[in-house]
Amino acid sequence: MSQCPENGAWRPASVTNAQVKYATLVAFLAWTFAVYDFILFGMLLPEIGKATGLDDAAQARLATWVAFGTVVVALAVGPLVDRFGRRAGMVITVGGAGICSALTAGAGSIGTLMLTLIRSLAGLGYAEQGVNGAYLSELYSASKDPRIAKRRGLIYSLVQGGWPIGALLAAGLTAVLLPHVGWQGCFIFAAIPSLIVAFMATRLRESPQFEALSKIKALKASGKNGEAQALAQSQQIEHEHSAGLASVLKGKARRATLVLGCAHLLNWFPVQIFSVLGTTVLMSVHHVSFGNSLIILLLSNLVAYLGYLTHGYFGDRFGRRNVIAVGWMLGGAAFWAMLNGPSETWMVIALYSIGQFFLIGPYSCLLFYVGESYDSSVRGTGASIVTGIGPVGAIIASAGSAMFLGAGDSWLQAAVWFGAVPCVLSGFMLFFAAPVKQHTEEFEVAQSGHGSV
Repeated sequence: MSQCPENGAWRPASVTNAQVKYATLVAFLAWTFAVYDFILFGMLLPEIGKATGLDDAAQARLATWVAFGTVVVALAVGPLVDRFGRRAGMVITVGGAGICSALTAGAGSIGTLMLTLIRSLAGLGYAEQGVNGAYLSELYSASKDPRIAKRRGLIYSLVQGGWPIGALLAAGLTAVLLPHVGWQGCFIFAAIPSLIVAFMATRLRESPQFEALSKIKALKASGKNGEAQALAQSQQIEHEHSAGLASVLKGKARRATLVLGCAHLLNWFPVQIFSVLGTTVLMSVHHVSFGNSLIILLLSNLVAYLGYLTHGYFGDRFGRRNVIAVGWMLGGAAFWAMLNGPSETWMVIALYSIGQFFLIGPYSCLLFYVGESYDSSVRGTGASIVTGIGPVGAIIASAGSAMFLGAGDSWLQAAVWFGAVPCVLSGFMLFFAAPVKQHTEEFEVAQSGHGSV
């Protein structure tokens, strides 16, 4: 039972260390296998193109439509999370990604339209990171363990580190499985762990903040407005925001939504070009073979995982906003150097890895920073807006790249203007976001005086 009365007044039960550890594990696995499926599509796109007769330009158009569908799906997740809970959001996102991964295997033989629809629904997996950001920022802040309060950014970096781990799994297992089971078999294999993690998520503790919001809504529905207001004040929770996407464009949430949304949109240009379509860029710009491109992706994502830990560590000490901004600007510079530098394998690996370190690493701070930037009542919606708007950048990057390629330009020019340059601009944009106090959270005040965990 997650709720307990105290002195006659309702209060959410304290969060135990065991619940925090289990939630952290499930969130890490959920994000890892969501990324596995997400990256797998871009990684196997050249193979899918060969099987379906799509040239480079047609593959870029397919990626554009898939990215557009991902935006629609991701935006729909946030209001669901604020309405039905963080736990339900995690089950839906990771479970939906697993189902879509299995369906992808058959969609290619049916036609590109069905493939586009299914891969758009697979955007549920991408939306999972927004659920993680909302859920874990609340759960960590509700914990009374001072070690968690002091290092929660670093702890969350381990969870968000599921991106390079998922990419590593996609690269490594694809290299092993592709010659034996084909690209369809790779997608079927990817569905299994996601469905297992979805089952594990059903056993998660709901966040105390959402439990309190649900209780407040129930009290107001029964006409007990005084009790609802008293509970909201005791838990330091704002609850007057209206539900829906418009709620994050009001009050102090507006600045967070506009600045963080624009910065994330710009940063998804390089994510699309250098991570999702990384094999295509490496093969086209430096004439790397498909097998060697997988090896480069594998090595660079090992470095990217170190980037997660590094940025998470420094984000706790120097401010997450500043660490994200500097990291993305350095990443853009590294990718520019990689694109315009020599094609020697060691040089490509070194510069591409540095770029991934500074492009992907700051995401260990970003999603947690997004969660800290919103009140509990709109946290799920705010996180889904910021994360969901990212693939709009992927749409523009893919469409722009397709336009460049269709006009006779090369992937080198496309990757510079739709990858390296926006990466630098996204970091600069972060300096317009509001700094967030990282040593306190609203629920720590409410939990003071409770028994030890």
